[in-house]
Amino acid sequence: MNQTTTEPGSTRTLRFHVLRHDPRDAASVPRTETFELEEAAGMTLFIALGEIRERLDPSLAFDFVCRAGICGSCGMVINGRPGLACRTLTRDLPTDITLAPLPAFELIADLSVDTGKWMRGMSERLETWIHEVSPDVDLGRIEAPMDPDLADRIYELDRCIECGCCVAACGTARMRKDFVGAVGLNKIARFALDPRDPRKDEDYYELVGNDEGVFGCMTLLGCHDVCPKNLPLQTQIAFLRRRMARTGVG
Repeated sequence: MNQTTTEPGSTRTLRFHVLRHDPRDAASVPRTETFELEEAAGMTLFIALGEIRERLDPSLAFDFVCRAGICGSCGMVINGRPGLACRTLTRDLPTDITLAPLPAFELIADLSVDTGKWMRGMSERLETWIHEVSPDVDLGRIEAPMDPDLADRIYELDRCIECGCCVAACGTARMRKDFVGAVGLNKIARFALDPRDPRKDEDYYELVGNDEGVFGCMTLLGCHDVCPKNLPLQTQIAFLRRRMARTGVG
């Protein structure tokens, strides 16, 4: 992403080149439309897109919920790089800004994609929840204290907001629809660390110890570079690869 610095007090005219297409409309053809806006102080891409929809084209489709980099809804490709619109300041971008929907996900329209369907399918496939030994719920049970350092490591991985940026930046995910992506591998690493989950290495190996999982990763690490929460995805992939290799040999 090319970056630029705006001089204090100066005003720029920004040109947004937006990929438009509505797959539900048989007459819709993928195309690029250009919108111009005067840059305002502290403007984010989310604010700019809101102004475009309010003042120039109310049909422009894009997603948002929290505006604080927590929900992950506003993920899109910004000048060729996946990122969050609500956390991207226009002052850090050139005057020409190209926006496209995240690849690898079902397109709803324009910049809006259905990451939820992909994430739910991945979570169900990898069973990303703590598995209980007993099916009976014991409301009186008190969990054993967890080592604070371990709790911090687990919490760090739980900060994933499932925005889809890592999947969009992944070369393997672009070639293999069955690849679980860094978001899936991160979840497996999280549960492999959690002492409350009774599953063993062999169980995790069955889930991701193959080309659809950790051994399908080409180690391009685009996921690590674009993660808006700066999660240690590179470290987790290496951790799982070592653990799965040991389990597979054993």
